[in-house]
Amino acid sequence: MTHEDSARADLERLQKAREQILDQLSRTIVGQTDVVEQLLISIFARGHCLLEGVPGLAKTLMISSLAQTMNLSFSRIQFTPDLMPADITGTEIIEENKSTGARERRFMEGPLFANVVLADEINRTPPKTQAALLEAMQERQITVGRIRHQLSDPFFVLATQNPIEQEGTYPLPEAQQDRFMFKVHVSYPSFADEFEVARRTTGRTKSTIESVLSGEEILALQEFIRGIEVSENVIRYALAIVRQTRVGQDGVPDFVREQVAWGAGPRAVQFLILGAKARAAMLGRSYVDTADIQFCAKPVLRHRMVVNFAAESDGITSDAVIDKIISVTPTAQDELLRDARFQRILAS
Repeated sequence: MTHEDSARADLERLQKAREQILDQLSRTIVGQTDVVEQLLISIFARGHCLLEGVPGLAKTLMISSLAQTMNLSFSRIQFTPDLMPADITGTEIIEENKSTGARERRFMEGPLFANVVLADEINRTPPKTQAALLEAMQERQITVGRIRHQLSDPFFVLATQNPIEQEGTYPLPEAQQDRFMFKVHVSYPSFADEFEVARRTTGRTKSTIESVLSGEEILALQEFIRGIEVSENVIRYALAIVRQTRVGQDGVPDFVREQVAWGAGPRAVQFLILGAKARAAMLGRSYVDTADIQFCAKPVLRHRMVVNFAAESDGITSDAVIDKIISVTPTAQDELLRDARFQRILAS
């Protein structure tokens, strides 16, 4: 089989897996198509995802149902103010060896030792426990005492948080938010979707979800997505968008200087390109377009840039700033290179 035939087969397999997963999820989840698409992109791009929305929007059900479509181990951690780091990482215990009578130390694994970890209401636990996730998410390992324990692969942290209740919550620090590839906003359903939710959930019908992908298949698809080539124009376009969020840099638009307190770092560029690769492949394309970068811009950037007090008091969100940045950024390579402002941005 030639390289082109192999790539075509991988594309078809990814498209088929996407369609099967969407079909299985439709048995329990009504609507929320964009949210599901963004979840799938983060998984196929080997990233973690943070879902934010008010209670009752099926965030937890969506993640647990998605985990069921994959033949992977799954654990749910309900974060609470009294949760300690050892409660999620595991701890060493002393037990007696029945054959020798000697006492031995043994590490008892915590719920982080699963392929898919649902961190439910992650902003309800203190920073010390939140920080215990940091090493697991970035290094895919945890350290207990002086011993490092490797986590299984694939490994995803899919977290939820409630944006409206402030009492008893601990907002995630920027360093930890940066570990999440996507921050996805879950909004209220449309009338038609909510009607269907009410009809389904108040009757006797029960739906079952079947697994579609194995861990080995997910790893193979992740590797295939990494191998997709990206043109210099698309990389330059992703850089132009991210670098325009950085206040104080040469060539940054005036509205960014007036409304943004802090911009996104290099990890945003990496996740923009990886997310664009995954989206292109899921749509059956072996090439990445600037439209893929635009689709991933909000979930990648909204938690990596901070609007200042003046903008916040005027009701301006990071999403609104991202929309304006996209609107003033040309997609054609020649336009981007000829524009004097972008020449300064890309040369700084």
